[in-house]
Amino acid sequence: MEIILVGTAHVSKKSIEEVKKTVEEVKPQAVAVELCYRRFLALTRNKPQEISVIDVIKRGDVALVLFQMLLSYFQRKIGEEYGVKPGEEMLAAIEKAKEIGADVLLIDRDIAITFKRFWGSLSFIEKVRLFFHMLKGLFGDEELDVDEMLKEDILERLVKEFRDIAPSAAKVLIDERDAYMAAKLIEASQRYEKIVAVVGAGHKKGIEKYLRNPELLPDIRELESVKESKFSILKIASFTIFAFVILTFVAVLSTMNSEVIAKAFLYWFLINGVLSAIGALIAGGHPLSALAAFLSAWLTSLNPMIAAGWVSGIVEAKIRKPTSQDLEDLATAETLRELMKNRIFRILLVAALTNVGSMIGTIYGAYVIMQLTGINIPEVIKHNLAKLLGF
Repeated sequence: MEIILVGTAHVSKKSIEEVKKTVEEVKPQAVAVELCYRRFLALTRNKPQEISVIDVIKRGDVALVLFQMLLSYFQRKIGEEYGVKPGEEMLAAIEKAKEIGADVLLIDRDIAITFKRFWGSLSFIEKVRLFFHMLKGLFGDEELDVDEMLKEDILERLVKEFRDIAPSAAKVLIDERDAYMAAKLIEASQRYEKIVAVVGAGHKKGIEKYLRNPELLPDIRELESVKESKFSILKIASFTIFAFVILTFVAVLSTMNSEVIAKAFLYWFLINGVLSAIGALIAGGHPLSALAAFLSAWLTSLNPMIAAGWVSGIVEAKIRKPTSQDLEDLATAETLRELMKNRIFRILLVAALTNVGSMIGTIYGAYVIMQLTGINIPEVIKHNLAKLLGF
């Protein structure tokens, strides 16, 4: 049994030639590629996967999908600088395998699982930093060295820069996939005497480690699972803010002063509504989407299970009516202007920035109510609890 690993840069012509040469010379029984079935179809069919924008909004996956879109755009832009499409070395490996009659093996973990595990591993602050870092890389003037990139693919290069602030991201995107692909190669070695495996250069060392020491491999079933976290710092923070807001309103209502109650509600309505609408407009949302954000934010801020971005995003989707052509255009967008003109990207951005505005409005609104009404919230809550308990 022999496994030959070829480490590549995903946007390098040099890598493509090396892949072709290796497969021709070795003539393996199977060629393994760093692809899952989903990515294999995307590459070979040259057609983007269908996406239901409204379903994405309802699932609360807006930020995750936006990240995937930006990452894909980031990789494509770099590839265009060097005249190579991302994944072209994988296509070369597949074509060469067909030429020599070798089987093609897809050894990478499903990309949807990888992204969900990755996203779930990040804190809120890490997610914000990651978005800003990607935007800087997308539209900056930094020169790129492809020979240096042979040491790691685009995704791994991004994660390496964030390893200090998001070590869990590196673990999910690199280390876990090293183990997963090594396990798949070990499994395949039971059926084939000679295998050429084409992987990102950043994975090569990790895979070699597991091939030499298979006893170190983790449980692959665990690597394929996506755990829905019941508790997270972000969720705890959301419910804490929600509880504080509710207690603030309880304190206001307990004064039995209709003028104070009306004043508190007015400020709550306006602050939440205005900031949420501003978020929608910054994203380039339709005026009706901004209006929907304005009218719904006061209520959604009182319910942690519903987001203002859901409302504005769904309204935006109903107005813009994205089509499969938007998906194809999204896959070829070359500038920020083109991204912003894309209806799918715009809808998701509207939902995301509306939520940002709503979150700021919730915190600031509660603070303003406390200041303007002159109510000592802790004292009122303490008094009412004592009264309720009979103290």
